[in-house]
Amino acid sequence: MATIPTRIDQALFDAAKAAGELQSRSAAQQLDHWARIGRELESSPAVTHDAIARVLAGQSPYDALGDREQAMVRAAWDQQLTERIGGLDFEDRLRTGGRPWPEADADGNVVMRDAGPSGRGA
Repeated sequence: MATIPTRIDQALFDAAKAAGELQSRSAAQQLDHWARIGRELESSPAVTHDAIARVLAGQSPYDALGDREQAMVRAAWDQQLTERIGGLDFEDRLRTGGRPWPEADADGNVVMRDAGPSGRGA
């Protein structure tokens, strides 16, 4: 079986490594296992993709879905949250708003940051 290198999120790799250790699999083997399960779920006639899309669009209740559909919705929500969190830049918002903020320095001490050009003042 040929393999193709790909980039994945560090958190997903760490989760695969931890789960794989419990199943005597490498992280790559665990990711492959999860991908196969996902492929089977998506191609299953028991999974109603229209119902999943309606829940993701906020048009239908989550509780109306079966277990498999709920699992797929949770995976989609997890990905959406990860993408949104990755795009957050609170320092930029605070600086733009002219507001100071507390932050931990390298030693774990609380330091107040100002909204000036350097953001490193008292």
